[in-house]
Amino acid sequence: MTTNSTKAPIVTGYPSTMGDDVQLNTTTLIRHAARTYPEREIVYRLPDGGWDRYTYGAAYERIIRGANALRGIGVEPGARVGILDWNSRRHFELYWAIPGLAAVMVQLNLRLGSDDLCFVIDDSGTSVICVDESLLPLAEAVAPRLPGVQAWVIMSDKPLSEITTTLPNVHHYEDLVTAASAHITWPEVDERSAYSACYTTGTTGRPKGVYYSHRAIVLHSYAIATNVGMVLDDCTMLITPMFHGQAWGLPQAATLMANKIVLPGRYVVEDTKPLTDAIIAEGVTVTNGAPVIFLPMLHYIETLENKPDLSRLRMMSGATEPPLTMMRGFHDLTGAEVVHAYGATETTPLVTMNRFKPSVRERLSDDELFELKRKQGLPVSGVDIRLIDGLGNDVAHDGVTQGEICVRGPWVTTSYHHMPEDDLAGRFHDGYWRSGDVGTIDADGYLKVTDRLKDVIKSGGEWISSIDMENLLLSHPDIAEGAVVGLAHPKWQERPFVLVVPKPGREVTLEAVRTHLSSAFAVWQLPDAIEIVTEIPRTSVGKFDKRRIRAAHADIYGGESSSE
Repeated sequence: MTTNSTKAPIVTGYPSTMGDDVQLNTTTLIRHAARTYPEREIVYRLPDGGWDRYTYGAAYERIIRGANALRGIGVEPGARVGILDWNSRRHFELYWAIPGLAAVMVQLNLRLGSDDLCFVIDDSGTSVICVDESLLPLAEAVAPRLPGVQAWVIMSDKPLSEITTTLPNVHHYEDLVTAASAHITWPEVDERSAYSACYTTGTTGRPKGVYYSHRAIVLHSYAIATNVGMVLDDCTMLITPMFHGQAWGLPQAATLMANKIVLPGRYVVEDTKPLTDAIIAEGVTVTNGAPVIFLPMLHYIETLENKPDLSRLRMMSGATEPPLTMMRGFHDLTGAEVVHAYGATETTPLVTMNRFKPSVRERLSDDELFELKRKQGLPVSGVDIRLIDGLGNDVAHDGVTQGEICVRGPWVTTSYHHMPEDDLAGRFHDGYWRSGDVGTIDADGYLKVTDRLKDVIKSGGEWISSIDMENLLLSHPDIAEGAVVGLAHPKWQERPFVLVVPKPGREVTLEAVRTHLSSAFAVWQLPDAIEIVTEIPRTSVGKFDKRRIRAAHADIYGGESSSE
């Protein structure tokens, strides 16, 4: 089944009697949670690694004071306010305080290089930046290049007198909050106004700004809650960084459903023990993250003598395809379900989520269902997906025919901030955003991303999926991580090349890799070279940086490297 290729006209029917002039505002979500569930807990991690907790009621009072404090230093409707912070309670409070004033929360990715970070702040017109004390060196490094930033708000439990900084025009967040009024009349914001801004972090060109409306965020919150199956007694931990893609919309969805919320603060991939311990101790039932985080968590659980019962836990997994071994591992050891999801900065991000339809659950075996979980899932209600070929024609939904994934919906962008009209043309098609991902849709409606257009390996006129090859590599008992790219080849155009990180104390050879991959790939598809490394380059959002990998190994097969 294919989708119509032209946008349907908007027609006006008979008038309703509804309050359609009541605007969809994000503030409504936190107001409802604080009004109806003021006793519900929010657990947060402290800078010293300890934990503390307060309630929706107490958080809401601080949100009001925070909004009044920001207004007091000149934040008006339309102003852009940046945040440099971890997944902290102050960050959570600012998620509501800034948009509640009809200002724009600018999500500043801590992993960006200084040039790109300066570009984002300058391009967005950010005039106020709230920065956690631990990130002062990052702020101080870029501040001299940012004349448009009029105020810096330092967030710390220490008094300002104990903080040394070179930042100009400094305020202390806690002092401002303490002095501000605990009463506010929130404006009713035009729902089409920008709630927040997030900039893409691709490997080519400058970051591109996506500005989410209040309307988009509210509708997206309902979509997340519905598709994850959130209920009032759920406990949600925000693992995905709150500084990018609003933590995949989970803060708003969890607040919509008045979930108990766990904010893990600052953490590192090298030590996921605190995250795992908190999931067990706090009874977390919903969380989000990438395999790069979930895999170490699973390895830690494997060391525990008593395995926890996490049978209510749903782990939204994105960024890269979750390995079957990881999904089975969580299921078999703890009962937790890894829920594969798909989206992008441009889509707020939810596009698909992999839950089993009753018809497939009745028809498929357990092994087949796990194989199905590798797919990105079913489109959520409100989002339309098209697969198009190189000529812009829709391709068949037969699970085999590949096409570029194009998306349209109420929370999907139709433009980029400050991007010239001429540059927009190739990024949209018939009102659909072009993802740059290649995929298939099967007869049951499940989307499978087979590769990025720029990452698919073109060898001898045929395509090889680097994603499928990477996923199979991770099922090898001696391999911890594996990245696959196509490198230029004088005869075959491109050939697969593999970077492998062995598990501690293990050895991996090219012959072993080829033998392992031969279970799913033809002989001509197998890599001709591998390199053993201790670490694989990653982008600022944790994905394999395939551009850097290709550049570093361009001459392996003696071909000429292609430009991107």
